[in-house]
Amino acid sequence: MASLSPQSSAEEIVSHLRAIGSEQNFAGMARFGINTRTALGISNAVLDPIARRVKRNHERALKLWQSDIREARLLAAFTDEPRKVTIVQCSLWADDLDSWEVVDTVSHLFAMTPFWRDRVEEFAEDKREFVRRAAFATLAYAAVHLKKEPDATFSSYLPLIERHAVDDRNFVRKAVNWALRQIGKRSMALHAPALGLARKLAAANGKSERWIGKDAVRELASEKTLGRLAAKTKPLT
Repeated sequence: MASLSPQSSAEEIVSHLRAIGSEQNFAGMARFGINTRTALGISNAVLDPIARRVKRNHERALKLWQSDIREARLLAAFTDEPRKVTIVQCSLWADDLDSWEVVDTVSHLFAMTPFWRDRVEEFAEDKREFVRRAAFATLAYAAVHLKKEPDATFSSYLPLIERHAVDDRNFVRKAVNWALRQIGKRSMALHAPALGLARKLAAANGKSERWIGKDAVRELASEKTLGRLAAKTKPLT
């Protein structure tokens, strides 16, 4: 760890990752549905401090991604510079997605770009499971982190959520559910329409829709969620 710095090259970082990798972690990763095809067996708990040490660098992130190593790609997403990310880059990275955890890490980066809405709409229409998951993971992150975005932006995505709630692929339906819950928890104004959609889905005939709806209702209608929203809207004295 001590040898890495903001000046470290992609090659130096990859070399370091190879040195600290552990195949003993593969079984545990596989149990969580993580694709270990190119993995070195390094946990996020180890990768996070590495990312903080090497800091952000767009050109280096592109090279880390090109390595086709799981951990290097996670670091690429952790350390890229959102304002330098391009639409073409998003599409190229989306083509490489093959594991839900990489999808979610990359989606956090995508949500910070100026064109995140275009990515949500394009990826949602893509039939590939992990690309479609990226659409709703990006939407979920945007709902949480983009504090200045108008609530109307997120209410406009509820029809998209409803349309794709019929997709019964595991990694898609979980992301659709995630996006619905995060939108509903964003504000009191969004809570009612999100909960309304959740209840509609919970009463649907499709298995995927029902699962998404019931799980979202469980969280959005909970006292914990309602209490947090009430605290957010409570006027300052």
